[in-house]
Amino acid sequence: MTAQGSQTGNSETNPWGRIDETGTVFVRIGPEEHAVGQYPEGSAEEAMAFFTRRFEAIAFEVQLLEQRVRAGALGPEEATASLDKVAAQLAEPNAVGDYVAVTARLHALRPVIGMQREQRRAERARRIEQARERKGEIVTEAERLAQGDDWRNGANRLRDLLTEWKDLPRLDKATDDDLWHRFSGARTTYTRRRKSHFAEMNEKRESARVVKERLVKEAEALADSTDWGATAATYRSLMQQWKAAGPAPKGVDDQLWTRFRGAQDAFFGARDAANAQQDAEFTANAEKKQALLVEAEALVPVTDLDAAKRAFRSISERWDAAGKVPRDQIKALEARIRKVEQAIRAVEEDQWRRSDPEKSARADDLVTKLRTAIADLEADLERARAEGADKRVHDLEDDLASRRAFLEMAEKTASEFSG
Repeated sequence: MTAQGSQTGNSETNPWGRIDETGTVFVRIGPEEHAVGQYPEGSAEEAMAFFTRRFEAIAFEVQLLEQRVRAGALGPEEATASLDKVAAQLAEPNAVGDYVAVTARLHALRPVIGMQREQRRAERARRIEQARERKGEIVTEAERLAQGDDWRNGANRLRDLLTEWKDLPRLDKATDDDLWHRFSGARTTYTRRRKSHFAEMNEKRESARVVKERLVKEAEALADSTDWGATAATYRSLMQQWKAAGPAPKGVDDQLWTRFRGAQDAFFGARDAANAQQDAEFTANAEKKQALLVEAEALVPVTDLDAAKRAFRSISERWDAAGKVPRDQIKALEARIRKVEQAIRAVEEDQWRRSDPEKSARADDLVTKLRTAIADLEADLERARAEGADKRVHDLEDDLASRRAFLEMAEKTASEFSG
């Protein structure tokens, strides 16, 4: 087969191109033909295959661009630039293929890119609005922190807010500058107040250090005292002053407290040891008083007042001589001995009341007057009966019954005094 024959046969089998007698390759684009090159070497089939493969490369590039655009892998500007680049290649045909279809596919991407551009514009507007709201919230929180006293967490929170601010998109210049000015001002206010607070705290801690060093020296000077009561009261006063002084610098405060507490422990430990020894002595005294209580409680009930008074007087003298007892037994022992004393005193007071001459005379006088009054009432009653005055009889009988009952009580009282 001649080269010309091969070219003619090839043009008949490819709908998008042909090769003429000179070896020039043409591509059909709609009703027009465009020369795309020559392939003088080789057969017509080889020439057509070469220019077809060249078109397939362009078509693959279009397909790849379609995939990336529709997947949103490219931004609208980058996608438009890529599309324009491929469109420029298609505008100057240099291959054989369906240029109309590929060009249509390429142009179909422009509305997609336009829609994506609008979506991105809307998304950016949404993100800008969200950023505006969030920055406003950040400023509000920062201004609240700037007026607060959360010195421990406030600085960390403001640092986090600053990091978040930097990650947010910028707004329009006027709005962004205004919000930043407020945010920065709040951070500055907080920082100044925080520094002022800690400077004041450091000054107070230094003053507390001076006070506590003095208190430590006073406490250590009292550690060996044996004036238990007065020294214990002084330590209580020193402790109140220690608490009122407030904290000193941390490392110094711990050291001073160790010394202060050590002095207290030394004193109170010695006092407790002395009290323990004293309690042992007092326990023996308590045993003596327990024995005296048995003897005293045997006097009750009192049958012979004079003998009971003599016995209790002896017991009281021995009670005082026995000495002090443990503090936890004082109330119980004293209550029991006082009970016996009160029982004897009650009997003594009762006897005195019974032998009181003035009260006895008043009781006898009352009995005499009641007896006279009763005799007069009895005479009046006899006359009333004789006269038949029933109402007067009834009244006199009631009055007489009342006077006789009163006389009975008066005679009983008089007999108690005479007894």
